[in-house]
Amino acid sequence: MAAHQPPELIPETRLERHIDKAVDRAVTPRGAAIVIATATIVITLASGILMTILDREAYPSLGSAFWWAIQTTTTVGYGDNVPTTAAGRFLAAFVMLFGIGFLAVITAAITSTFVASAAQKRADESGAEPSTAEQVRGLDRRLELIEAALAGSSRDERTPSGADAPTVEQIRQLDRRLERIEAAVTGRS
Repeated sequence: MAAHQPPELIPETRLERHIDKAVDRAVTPRGAAIVIATATIVITLASGILMTILDREAYPSLGSAFWWAIQTTTTVGYGDNVPTTAAGRFLAAFVMLFGIGFLAVITAAITSTFVASAAQKRADESGAEPSTAEQVRGLDRRLELIEAALAGSSRDERTPSGADAPTVEQIRQLDRRLERIEAAVTGRS
């Protein structure tokens, strides 16, 4: 029995890479329109071709199958052409779920990107402070850099070897500030 790999170690499939690229393109209104149109066209054409294979009786030509696929993908469903075989109905169910689900999810994801982008733009324009969580993450990154710079130096010296003069002075200032903060937090004088 093969060992089960954690999800982060499983290589990305070709389909996942294509989907990631498509979503990356969908961050602008034009890109979003292209992604949605492309996905819709591919599903519509593929389902039309498949329907002529799966339900030849009801869809003897590509034209009739494409007409059915367009109606079904757009969820219009006039009812003038309906699949008669079980395989045809299964394909129809898939196309209907795609028309309702996939496009709704993609549209919601793209809308979410636009809303987040607009909120960020408003925050940038208003000069608003970043959120507390962002500030804490920024401080944490800065402290990690300081700790890395201080690693290996003695507690008294606290001067990283090979550092240039401004960096050493900045580290000393930050270190003094951190000591004052630490003393204030712990109640030491």
